Amino acid sequence: MIERRPFSALGGGAHDWLKTKHHFSFADYYDPKRMGWGALRVWNDDEIAPGTGFPLHPHADMEIITYVRQGAITHQDSLGNKGRTEAGDVQVMSAGTGIRHSEYNLEPEPTKIFQIWIEPSSRGGKPSWGAKPFPKKNRSGRFVTLASGIEQDDGDALPIRADARVLGATLKAGETAEYLAAAGRLLYLVPAVGSVEVNGVRIAVGDGAAIESERLLRVTAIEEAEIVLVDVT
Repeated sequence: MIERRPFSALGGGAHDWLKTKHHFSFADYYDPKRMGWGALRVWNDDEIAPGTGFPLHPHADMEIITYVRQGAITHQDSLGNKGRTEAGDVQVMSAGTGIRHSEYNLEPEPTKIFQIWIEPSSRGGKPSWGAKPFPKKNRSGRFVTLASGIEQDDGDALPIRADARVLGATLKAGETAEYLAAAGRLLYLVPAVGSVEVNGVRIAVGDGAAIESERLLRVTAIEEAEIVLVDVT
């Protein structure tokens, strides 16, 4: 089963500094049918104006993955971490027992991000933050694991405290990447760039695809595409 969730039908809004779309209920957007997808609780598509951002605020017991699509985001937190994550790269914050952080666009252009929240396998734990560059050429034509809490995944992925993985792929027009999911897993896919066909279902840029009971995904790019995929229970 693949349910297409068109970008135009997503919740969200526009502010002076932020344009945002919510794939699931978040902030002022509430849809009881879209409270999450398994452990995936939030997928926000944010465009942040230059010189603005999210001021210092708290989180606890959530794995927060930021995938930067354009520009860069500058992170600072109560643990003393500070870093700049550029387009194509990923940062992960494990909120654990509690952390305060800010995320600002200090660039001269708008920054576009996917903000993904996954519920951890257990509550508590020491909070942490990390970021890593994932050059697009390394995921050309195939899915590469960007963040994972699944034991058998290799050490190149950023660690998260959840039975989940976040993957990325870039595809040339006409190119196909495959992903084999374990039985009983839930998948959620969003093209950051371009349109694709997922097992024959067309998914346009920004659309969400909620996928259940599809073990083998065949993702074919209709045009040059960049894809983010989350695999959860």
